[in-house]
Amino acid sequence: MTGNTFEEKMSSYMDAGFPILYINTFEETKALKSILNAAGGRDVLEWNYADGLSLYKKGMAAEENKGDLSRMPIITVLEQLMTEGWYDLQGKILILRDIHYYFDQPEVTALLKNLVIKINNGMDTAIVLMAPVIKIPPELEKFIAILEIEYLGFTEIRQAIENFIDAYELPKVNDKLLDELAMAFKGLTKFEIDNLLALAYSNDGELTRGDLKVIFEQKKQMIMKSGILEMITVTETIKDIGGLDNLKTWLKRKAKVIKNINAAEAFGVDMPKGVLIAGVPGCGKSLNAKAAASLFEVPLLRLDMGRLMGKYVGESEGNLRKAISLAEAIAPCVLWIDELEKAFVGINSNSGGGEVTTRLFGNFLTWMQEKTNPVFVVATANNIMSLPPELMRKGRFDEIFYVGLPDKAERQKIFEIHIAKRRKKDLAAIDISKLVEKSNGYSGADIEGVVKDAIENVFADDKKSLTTEDILNTMQNTHSLSEIMKKPLEEMNKEYQERKFKNASK
Repeated sequence: MTGNTFEEKMSSYMDAGFPILYINTFEETKALKSILNAAGGRDVLEWNYADGLSLYKKGMAAEENKGDLSRMPIITVLEQLMTEGWYDLQGKILILRDIHYYFDQPEVTALLKNLVIKINNGMDTAIVLMAPVIKIPPELEKFIAILEIEYLGFTEIRQAIENFIDAYELPKVNDKLLDELAMAFKGLTKFEIDNLLALAYSNDGELTRGDLKVIFEQKKQMIMKSGILEMITVTETIKDIGGLDNLKTWLKRKAKVIKNINAAEAFGVDMPKGVLIAGVPGCGKSLNAKAAASLFEVPLLRLDMGRLMGKYVGESEGNLRKAISLAEAIAPCVLWIDELEKAFVGINSNSGGGEVTTRLFGNFLTWMQEKTNPVFVVATANNIMSLPPELMRKGRFDEIFYVGLPDKAERQKIFEIHIAKRRKKDLAAIDISKLVEKSNGYSGADIEGVVKDAIENVFADDKKSLTTEDILNTMQNTHSLSEIMKKPLEEMNKEYQERKFKNASK
């Protein structure tokens, strides 16, 4: 049974004789100290491109014992380590840093595999690979366990801030601001936290609420550099949604929990997980994801599952872990996964791509089930019939809503919203009830498209105002969603009713 901390997990794997541990981290100095602490008195050999091979003797502090043994390239080092008498690995730990650069060389993979065979035949050695990205050759996949250094906890971050204040003799900050800063720093590495504290200090010589903006900007940089997540600028609000009153009421109640998460948890409320919004295209599912972020007053992150797929073994799963870690770093936030049904196509198939997708799906389900960070997932799907049933089991999402075509009252609201947004002064003169009667079977997107086209036509014809007739004329040239997708819509409606999904409208 492995321990809870990074060092305990590492010790357990080493004691069990696991041949290769892969530490995925940017904090190499922190990882090295943890390895030395977990070494249990064993000597540690470390190779990296800049320094070559170095030795850390057992029982000595890291800063006292580093001594360069060789500036040999990695292939030469591995070949020499395979040579009896050059340096005995028995009872030692071998750390290989920067190793991900060399996995395109088959010789490196082959030499590592030979070392693994020796370990499996009784040599008491553990190999530790250390890199900021995960790249695993297929030949080594079965021999590797991936470990990640846990982020600092809330209490540790708070203590780090207090230590910084004391060290630089800064003005004391109140407990409320201290808690806000500690929460804002969650998900950042110790290196990043120290740098941001130094930046805040250099700006005005103290820590203030204004520094929260600096922290948020740093987290935004993390998202941009990741290439996996996208931070969406939100201008939509809950008022931009016509109808869907059940869903909007439900989101408002969740917003109260998210905005008062500490008090809610103290009261015994579980951390909200998220919502799956399924239904016909163009009926406000994506708009609800944006409106939820606005309502919760948190950032909106969009996860493109297609960007997760990598060519190396373990790379796709590593990308998912990175995406989740980034979302948890930004938390509280809304994580929007659009067209969820496309993300997990091919689950349980026998193809190589199907195996990767199945593993991604399993990792995603485990995270959804166990997550405790305030990352509220909004998943949208046009067709849930292709989704695995495990995804819709209780405990994954807090609720599943079905969004259908808007009824009369909802169509009226949608027309009013889109006309008022563009031609508010014309709204009073337009007969909305006539538009509602003529728009049966229209989706919200259909209605928005009609209004936009009608306004464009009015402008192109040099007219001064938008009229009811202008919109009706545009509608004559528009085919509604219910006409275009009649049979699929009937099948989806039947499916949603049989599964007893909650209606988003009433």
